[in-house]
Amino acid sequence: MPTVLRIGPFRFHFYSDEGNEPAHIHIESSDGECKFWLEPVKLAGNKNLTPHVIKKIEKLIYKNHNLLLKKYHEFHNS
Repeated sequence: MPTVLRIGPFRFHFYSDEGNEPAHIHIESSDGECKFWLEPVKLAGNKNLTPHVIKKIEKLIYKNHNLLLKKYHEFHNS
């Protein structure tokens, strides 16, 4: 699971064996993890993260959207 980005306590990464799901990113911290679809940006799953943390992560995804989408396609289309 390659790490694409680290910001503060958050690690943004992909898994290599997720079939043919739409573009997405997994985000992990010491408190839990979540998954966001990238087109459009939308929460896909959450394990133990508070709504406040989810909102913070969502803002980081929007801020880094182009990079995350580019890395997703590079990783899954190679």
